[in-house]
Amino acid sequence: MLDSGGSERVADLMRETAAAELLPRFRNLSKDEVRQKRPGDIVTVADVAAEQRLAAGLAKILPGVPVVGEEAVEKDVGLLDLIGRPGEACWIVDPLDGTANFAAGRDRFAMIICLVRDATAVAGWILDVPNDRLAATERGAGVHFDGSLIQGRPSPSPAPLNGFVGYKIAKAFDEQLRPEQRTRLGTITTLRCAGAEYLEILAGRASFSLYRTTKPWDHAAGTLMMREAGGGAVQFGAAPYMPAQPLNAGLITASTEEALTEARVLFEASRMPLLTPRP
Repeated sequence: MLDSGGSERVADLMRETAAAELLPRFRNLSKDEVRQKRPGDIVTVADVAAEQRLAAGLAKILPGVPVVGEEAVEKDVGLLDLIGRPGEACWIVDPLDGTANFAAGRDRFAMIICLVRDATAVAGWILDVPNDRLAATERGAGVHFDGSLIQGRPSPSPAPLNGFVGYKIAKAFDEQLRPEQRTRLGTITTLRCAGAEYLEILAGRASFSLYRTTKPWDHAAGTLMMREAGGGAVQFGAAPYMPAQPLNAGLITASTEEALTEARVLFEASRMPLLTPRP
């Protein structure tokens, strides 16, 4: 769907938006510029302004293609239906992934965009805003990250596996692992920013990630990158991840097939209640 310069135009738009809407407000927010959408889930004026700027820019890159943004969905949940429409395309946008980090002055936040067609991710971008690191992918073309192409990476990721577990289940997950399972794992942590975690996996500093909640703006681009790098992304029930899947279907990802298999075997053997999808 994108022309030869389309991916670069999206990347430029992301950097321009970060420079205009996010970085000037980082560590410079007043109390009235931060609010809670619900307990524990905050939004800032930077989220809203960045999403509006991205939506306007994406409309110029692909006229007529709708934008499903995190903040827009907060006002109209029906926008989620656009992701699964057969034969149709949409953009999925997270203008500020890691809002809690951003609001607290921690430099772990990202901007994520994914292009979906026929309910399938076909292109994705993740920008590590504080460090200006960008990963970009198109289906079948590998992942371009920090000037290098990652595609079909064959090398295995032997145990112990280092990885990320979503903060909502991280503590309970660690407590329920049996000793023999824990020895097969290395460092388990969370950055509270899915975009940053996907980039750490692409950089080879972690092997896998696991999340209970799978909001599409957090994961549609990153899971495509995991597949294009040579790994994959599956629901807790082993079905392939799709951007339009139920939000509580769970997710395990890895940038190599070997790491994904090892992580799935380990987590399924634990029979943890946390791995059973909620209704």
